Amino acid sequence: MATKAFAIRTENHVADLGDLGTLEFVPEILGDEFLDGYSKVQEAQSALGDEKDLTKLDPVVLRSVYGAMRSFLATLMTPESAERFLRFEVIKGGKTTAHFRTREEADAYASELTGAVRVEDKGMRLPDRVLVEMLEWTTELYSGGDRPTGPSSGSSRASRRAGTASKGSSRSKGSTSTAGRSAR
Repeated sequence: MATKAFAIRTENHVADLGDLGTLEFVPEILGDEFLDGYSKVQEAQSALGDEKDLTKLDPVVLRSVYGAMRSFLATLMTPESAERFLRFEVIKGGKTTAHFRTREEADAYASELTGAVRVEDKGMRLPDRVLVEMLEWTTELYSGGDRPTGPSSGSSRASRRAGTASKGSSRSKGSTSTAGRSAR
C-alpha cells in the first residue's frame, strides 16, 4: 500500500499594491472554475489577433479584453477584495442605491429605475501592466506553476549522457576525446 501526503493551501495569496493596499486571493480554486474563467480571457484576447500596436485596435475590443481580465481576477479573490476590485454603483438622485460586480448587472438594475440614473465604475483602477502581471501570477499560482525550487525525493534521476565517448581526429594528428554518438 502506498501513501502520499498532499499539501492543500489554507492561507490567502496576497497581491501587495503599495499605497493602494492589498488584494487577497483564495488559497485554492477548482480546476474547472479556473479553466472556465481563463478561457473567457483567452476568448477575449483572440479578438486582438496578431496586432501588437494597441493604438490600431478598436477601443471596444480592448475594453472587452481588460474587462475579461478584471472579471477573471475577481473570481479568484476573496469576496472582500473582489468587492474593492470590481464595483459598479447605481446612482439615483446623487445617492448610491445599489452596487454590483459586473457592469451588466448594474445596467440591468439601473434600467428598471425611473428618473436620472447612472452607473459608475467605482472599482480599483490599476495600470494595464499590473493587470497583466497579476493575471500571469495567478495563472502560475492556480495552474500548478508555483512549485518548490529545491530537490524533491520524488524527482526522477538524471538521464544518462547520450552516445559513447570516442576518439575524434584533429589536424594536429593527435586524438581528442569527445562525447557524442558514435558513427555507424
